[in-house]
Amino acid sequence: MGRIVVIAEKPSVGRDIARVIGCRERGDGCLIGEKYTVTWAVGHLVTLVEPDELDEKYKKWSFSTLPILPEEIPLKVIRQTSKQFQIIKKLINDGETDSLICATDAGREGELIFRYIYEKAGCRKPFQRLWISSMTDEAISEGFRSIRPGEDYDGLYASAQCRSKADWLVGMNASRAFTLKYDTLLSVGRVQTPTLAILVKRRKEIENFQPQDFCTVTAGFGDYSGVCFSEKWDPDTHIPLRADADAIAAAVKGKTAEVLSAETTRKTELPPQLYDLTSLQRDANRMLGFTADKTLKIAQSLYETHKALTYPRTDSRYLPPDMIPRVVQTMKMLPQSYQAFVPGALRDGKIPVSRRVIDASKVTDHHAIIPTNKRVDPSRFSADEQKLYDLVARRMLAAFYPACEYDATRVVTRAEGYDFRTSGKVILVNGWRDVPPLAEGLAKGRASGSRKKQEEEEEAGNLPPLHAGDTRTVRETKVREDKTRPPAPHTDASLLLAMETAGKELEDEELVRQMKGSGIGTPATRAAIIERLLQVGYAQRKGKTLNATDKGVRLIEIMPGEISSPEMTGKWELALHQITDGQQDPERFLEGIRRMCSFLVNYARENQAPVTFPAEERRGKKGRGSRAAGTVLEGTVCPLCGKGKLRESPLAFSCTETGCKCTVWKDMLSRGNGPQITEKLLRLILEKGRVKGSTGTIELKEGWLRFYPNGSEAPSASRSLIYEKKAAK
Repeated sequence: MGRIVVIAEKPSVGRDIARVIGCRERGDGCLIGEKYTVTWAVGHLVTLVEPDELDEKYKKWSFSTLPILPEEIPLKVIRQTSKQFQIIKKLINDGETDSLICATDAGREGELIFRYIYEKAGCRKPFQRLWISSMTDEAISEGFRSIRPGEDYDGLYASAQCRSKADWLVGMNASRAFTLKYDTLLSVGRVQTPTLAILVKRRKEIENFQPQDFCTVTAGFGDYSGVCFSEKWDPDTHIPLRADADAIAAAVKGKTAEVLSAETTRKTELPPQLYDLTSLQRDANRMLGFTADKTLKIAQSLYETHKALTYPRTDSRYLPPDMIPRVVQTMKMLPQSYQAFVPGALRDGKIPVSRRVIDASKVTDHHAIIPTNKRVDPSRFSADEQKLYDLVARRMLAAFYPACEYDATRVVTRAEGYDFRTSGKVILVNGWRDVPPLAEGLAKGRASGSRKKQEEEEEAGNLPPLHAGDTRTVRETKVREDKTRPPAPHTDASLLLAMETAGKELEDEELVRQMKGSGIGTPATRAAIIERLLQVGYAQRKGKTLNATDKGVRLIEIMPGEISSPEMTGKWELALHQITDGQQDPERFLEGIRRMCSFLVNYARENQAPVTFPAEERRGKKGRGSRAAGTVLEGTVCPLCGKGKLRESPLAFSCTETGCKCTVWKDMLSRGNGPQITEKLLRLILEKGRVKGSTGTIELKEGWLRFYPNGSEAPSASRSLIYEKKAAK
């Protein structure tokens, strides 16, 4: 029997797989065993060619060469990681190799990484697919026992390929067209532009908001109080004029009031659902202050490095029935600090089965995020890893707890013809709220929804026994002046929700579920989209809030609704899901994208919108960003010419010396999973030449900046400091 080559997505994952299947002999970029050879990519090794690699005429940006709509977009090997590609190519085409196993991440991008390598290497050998949701040894072994045919994932590859080509077509055509039109380097994307439109819409809502004065009147009845309300006010407790509020307060004070109605309703609050990636990112942002990108990176570390969480890049909040025994085992294996909560979820050694948690029909590629059944020691995690693991562990426990039961009382009391509303809430069974501090965090998150909701929460509490016809005396009145408030700026949490629902303002969990598959981006890509908007200067983060910049606002002003519409992008995303399921023809989808590109180029060519972008972002004669503006970094020396200093602009650091082409783009390493280049980091790099951090090593050598991820000998990002137009797009 011949050899089987297993291709993982990252070196660390490859080493884990190799250990489990007994590949211990070191080879060149691989690990070798009796039956298997395990090798790995370093993220993407193969990508689509640049336009000027299709045809020399595309080197010069010109309307005369637009739109660029090739029937086929060839693949190329990424130069910086070409050594590892050649290793894989040699292994998979070797005469002793009979077949392959695709062991890249079990998702759309992982499938694309493997298939592009397979295609570019000219391989025709059969392959199978390893599809696992956890990196524990047990899960890897089980995955190899239930290996799947590669053709089962042809739909996933078709979807990934369409996504890749669509982003290329829209990005290359729209970015060039609008850059030429406005003589400003502009980045336009199929996904990032509608996401920016959501931020711009919120900024304009805030700027255009006209606050309205209003008053509320509260009457104290001795052992309870109520807020005056009427259908003629909007909202019904907001009295527009102070004089009217004062008149009501004066009219009822000291008078007799009668209880018109006192209704108590028994209610239940169901346990929270398990996490998918987006809901985890939202809660981590609200409760822990983590950005979406930070949450994803921590979750990925807990999955890959610590084997403590299941696969995080999932869009499902459910588990299949065959996971029930594993969940029981997982609860028993949780760290000691959680064991006090286990009996509430494990009743008589079993978990309650509810379609709110266990539903095979709502599990797509991966199930919800839960802890693995591996015994872990959280003290070995970083502080942030401990916090995120805690969030997931408590969520899993709470999801299997009973519902919270409470009595909700609503009382209407009338005095002198004015009605006062009182709300009360008495918890009878804590249920899932016995798992702290999750309940606290969720209560805070939910109470922040609206002003009216907040006021009702403030009123809630224990009330005396009340019945219709009871009377009280109005002992005191209070008039409070206030103003209506504008919508809050977006945070990572609220923007993720808006992306998930294609810009629709939805909080209802069921409606959000119905929007699955038709949002902006995917759970795996949304964090990167937000970070991209920050990198190109279209958005900025201040504390927890995300705001569109002036540049971002101006970009949306010149964009047609067809590319900036979240709904349109949501429809594209839904089409990609349908391609995965075999319900739509890939070529039909791409034909629609090509028509959109032609429309965008014509729109840019003919549009006369009088929009001016800031001078420092204008292009020079050769298409380079102008260096006339920006802050000079004192004490720095240009690493290329050795004469000038470095100057910071919104997107890059560049040399002050005339004629020197040194440009350090702030995102030049983050595109290869490296860090964003900040002033502090750049100074360290210039001083030391080689800087090691928590995720890898940055090296500055002979005019090149390279990033080596931990455990890798090959750089995942490598850029010349001499500006190249294609590096800026």
